[in-house]
Amino acid sequence: MSWNPPPNGQAGMVQRPPMPGPPLNHPTTGLRGPPLDNQPPKSYGQSPQVGQFASPHLAHLNPGTQRLPMAPPRHNGPPPSVQLNSQPPRPENLDSSRFHKPPTDFAAASASELLPAPYHGKGIYTHNTHVGPPPQNLTPTNSEPSSLNTSRVPSPIPNQQFDALEGQFRSGTPGSNRGTPLSGSPVPQATPSPRSASKRPVFPPATNNMNGVAGQVPVNQPSLSTLNSSSIQAPPIGLTPMSHAQTMNLPPASGTLAQPQINLQPGQLPGQPQLGTAPQMGHPRFGAPPVTSAPLSTSQMEHSSFQPPVLPGSYRPTPPPGHYPQPGPNPQHPGTLGAPQHPGTLGAPQLPGTLGAPQSPAPPNSYQQPGLPPHPGMPHAAGQYNPPSGAPIPPQPANSYNLNASFGSMGLNQQPRQVPAEMRTYNLLQERNILPAEAVVSPVPNLPEHLKKNNCSPGIFRCTLTCMPQSNSLLQKSRLPLGILIHPFKDLSHLPVIQSSVIVRCRSCRTYINPFVSFIDQRRWRCNLCYRANELPEEFNFDPVSKSYGSPERRPEIKAATIEFVAPSEYMLRPPQPCVYLFLLDVSYHALQSGSLQSFCEVLAEELDKLPGDSRTLVGFISYNSSVHFYNLSDSLSTPQIHVVTDIDDIFLPLPDGLLANLQASRSLIEQLLQQLPTYHQDEFRRDDSSAMGAALQAAIKLATATGGRITVLQTSLPSVGPGKLENREDPNQRASNKPAHLQPATDFYKQLSLEAAGQQIAIDLFLFNHQYADYATIGGVARHSGGCIYAYPGLHATHNPAELERFEQDLRRYLVRKIGLEAVMRVRCTKGLSIHTFHGNFFVRSTDLLSLPNINPDAGFGMQVSIEDNLTESPYACMQAALLYTSSKGERRIRVHTLCLPVSTSLTDVINGADQQAIVSMLSKMAVDRSQNSAVADAREALVNACVDALGAYGSTLTNQQRMGTVPAPHSLRLLPLYVSALLKHTSIRTGVSTKVDDRISAMDRCKTLPLSRLLQELLPDLYPIHALTDEAGLDHEETIIPQPPRLPANSCSIDRHGAFILDAGSYLYMWIGSAINPEFCAQVFGKPDFGSIPDGLYELPELENETSDRLRTFVGYLQDSKPSLPPLIVVREDSRNRQLFTQYMVEDKTESSMSYYEFLQHIQKLLKSS
Repeated sequence: MSWNPPPNGQAGMVQRPPMPGPPLNHPTTGLRGPPLDNQPPKSYGQSPQVGQFASPHLAHLNPGTQRLPMAPPRHNGPPPSVQLNSQPPRPENLDSSRFHKPPTDFAAASASELLPAPYHGKGIYTHNTHVGPPPQNLTPTNSEPSSLNTSRVPSPIPNQQFDALEGQFRSGTPGSNRGTPLSGSPVPQATPSPRSASKRPVFPPATNNMNGVAGQVPVNQPSLSTLNSSSIQAPPIGLTPMSHAQTMNLPPASGTLAQPQINLQPGQLPGQPQLGTAPQMGHPRFGAPPVTSAPLSTSQMEHSSFQPPVLPGSYRPTPPPGHYPQPGPNPQHPGTLGAPQHPGTLGAPQLPGTLGAPQSPAPPNSYQQPGLPPHPGMPHAAGQYNPPSGAPIPPQPANSYNLNASFGSMGLNQQPRQVPAEMRTYNLLQERNILPAEAVVSPVPNLPEHLKKNNCSPGIFRCTLTCMPQSNSLLQKSRLPLGILIHPFKDLSHLPVIQSSVIVRCRSCRTYINPFVSFIDQRRWRCNLCYRANELPEEFNFDPVSKSYGSPERRPEIKAATIEFVAPSEYMLRPPQPCVYLFLLDVSYHALQSGSLQSFCEVLAEELDKLPGDSRTLVGFISYNSSVHFYNLSDSLSTPQIHVVTDIDDIFLPLPDGLLANLQASRSLIEQLLQQLPTYHQDEFRRDDSSAMGAALQAAIKLATATGGRITVLQTSLPSVGPGKLENREDPNQRASNKPAHLQPATDFYKQLSLEAAGQQIAIDLFLFNHQYADYATIGGVARHSGGCIYAYPGLHATHNPAELERFEQDLRRYLVRKIGLEAVMRVRCTKGLSIHTFHGNFFVRSTDLLSLPNINPDAGFGMQVSIEDNLTESPYACMQAALLYTSSKGERRIRVHTLCLPVSTSLTDVINGADQQAIVSMLSKMAVDRSQNSAVADAREALVNACVDALGAYGSTLTNQQRMGTVPAPHSLRLLPLYVSALLKHTSIRTGVSTKVDDRISAMDRCKTLPLSRLLQELLPDLYPIHALTDEAGLDHEETIIPQPPRLPANSCSIDRHGAFILDAGSYLYMWIGSAINPEFCAQVFGKPDFGSIPDGLYELPELENETSDRLRTFVGYLQDSKPSLPPLIVVREDSRNRQLFTQYMVEDKTESSMSYYEFLQHIQKLLKSS
């Protein structure tokens, strides 16, 4: 790769002669340049009265940073050229007082600005609330007695206490050995911040420190006089590092550039203070170097980080990203122009030996800088100085450092040292297209190899920080959220299952034995969470694989971080419940017209044999419009019987039995009913458009109370009659408002039904097919608090919207046949010093750390926020363990255990470099949804921006002023964070200024809360692929089939070409964009049409044509569809289609009328960084 420096006059370097008179220097660095723009940034979609942004557990998102006093001026030498904001300097504007703002103290937001997230049945729990109404008849549990040393508090359920088994309550007096009750617990407070007149909205703070103040990030500005040659920070382009004791004389030159005269003491380097004038201090990691009076040799200078002075009028081009040149002879002219830019300046990587840069050995001297002539006589690149032929070189003064020799030793004939990607500093303003062509690889915790190979998969258990801060103060300095994401019931191709009479657990904290415990000897082991020594049963030394006794390290529990136990009888109080499937079907006029009922009956009839369960599986049906209909499916009948109940205000069950039928015994009756349902109601109730959903739910809960199970609801319109009827609250004129309304439930009727169902081990799932407002915010409560799911298909119609109908059918097939866990509970335990304080997902909080999940499915994800209560000093590792106890569809009681291990560090750099940007975005999205529903969408949006600014600002505090100036610096671990946040701001859940239906917004919020990480990221930042030139090169070989792997493109309009075709993978949909100038040959080979105009608009499938182009494209589309839990439909969108917005709405990097482009967002971030 070659490169050319920009010509004079372009952005990069401003050349000017030295200015007369005494220099005006920067008060901190001593550098001269034009004044910086300190104007306050414009408001980002937020009114001035919005509360100040203190961070959620993120105290780092809190107000700001208290900066230490800046270092004294480093040098006073007259720099020959300056690069500051690419603006030419003006003598009258060189006011040193404008180069930086005075230090400011920042503190946390006031208590009135904190927004706690109380549990109101929304799957969120904090320490300042009570749990709510108690579930009754709680049955299945496992042995989980609480530790006397833990900080867990008892369940506030009146007259209930924990049984010896996990999660089980019994009548009696609540235990008194588990801490203070939740009610009346104080809310964390913070002090007011003087940061600015306008307040920054924040997520709720996640700290138990009642008097905690935001973490303070000191800005280290070491003086040049206190650094040795190996740790000197290079100045910006064209600036000479000089101490106060040095002078530079520029003799006149005739035809050539004059060489400066530098008066040095023996052993003193240019840019280094005189020996003995200041204490010598080396790099903070490597200590002070020895002081010597002998001058450095050429070879020593060759490997030092010293940067020789730059002459007036000189120019340094910018090296390619990731490379930096090494010392060596300059083929153009020793000591003159064409020298590469020195690392440490703007846009250049750091040299080893500087702060924050890795150490690496010097490369061989065989590198020719790209873009520079290999020897004199060859043409020079644009913007480089070409010395006149035969120009004399001025002689060097005696006893001075030979700059010609120095520049000659900085040869360009050496191989570049590649900076590791993990240690790079990215300037996001210059490196905007940093999205990799392949999938983003999740970071791996920096653990020893024997622990790393046994750690939990990031697809199951993931933390926002792969390096755990040792203290809460260090976490506050990092300004990063600390939380975990878990996908506990994920489909796994390999899962060790252990059936043993002994399950080894810690006697104190009840942690399951795992790969990260330590063995004291053959009979004792130490818990990795509470550090208690435990006895090891003799049976544990028996290896079930080799059928022999030996070392306990051979056991599967010690080799795998994800494992499943078949629970013995003491983990249950009653026989495992059977699989019970109860279907509630909307048979109103709109449901019949849309075709949803017909489609449901057809798919269920096809999948009856694949329903999870055993010989005890029960099935029942209830339909409703203005009345409720029950179906008798007793095996003694020859045809199904229907019973209609019109008294919906006081619903009752018309039959004592027969409404739930055994699937095997009544199979023929069930098939008959599925055939007759659509036509029967179409004839009898064609004009009935009412919906008695509330009464039907009441009847279904009564029917399933005895057994528990799953209720599936198909709802088409707003509940309009009977209990739980609702009114239309949406104002179509306010859909584009900056303050969306009606995000909270209109009534708690459906929430109470959900809590009642959860207490009886009943989960409720919703399939919604509304064409008009259906109040998802209210009716969705039945699923949110019972561990259920919500599926939305707005506008579904068999004729007018077949793509939505196809998506419903694919989702329904997956829903019916996927594995299911019944009467489940989940608990997450942490290393002593860590605690979980907020939960995100669909569940019922049974106690402080126990989640009740009447049903658990493989597509459900959960998020939890974590706080550091005590310093993690007892071990170099922090561990978290999630245990899921459930009943399988075959009637087995099982325990699935996941254990995650992370290193603990005291270094801010290690914590930032270990950040997981994808997990951070997922956690921020969940926190933003809570903030939107409890406060305002505008507050959540600004809090997201401030979270991004604070994270990058914390990293910027580890850099020098020169490295931060004019850039948006980001480490490798956070380089995609602004892109993800910018995409999240345009997501349906929290976008403003765009016409968005309330139900669509609520549905998107539910997905943010419950989707696993990979599927959520796919929706936030879709993948764009070019498909007009697919080849088998670099394809994926899968089962003797080559799957093309086109590169991934940025999601912006610049990636779209009217001569091409593209596929956009948005998770739930696949969109194929066809450009208007597409090659007719492509149209013929893929669609069987002669040209673009012949391709039908609204095509939903590709024809099977016998040619390589068609085969490759259909193979690639099938590969994308098979990678999802359910097959997403393919929608072909022509460039001139009226539905092209379906495709263009996912161009998240583009500017819209109500949102900034990605580059504009980076510029906004830069302004906020300057003002912070």
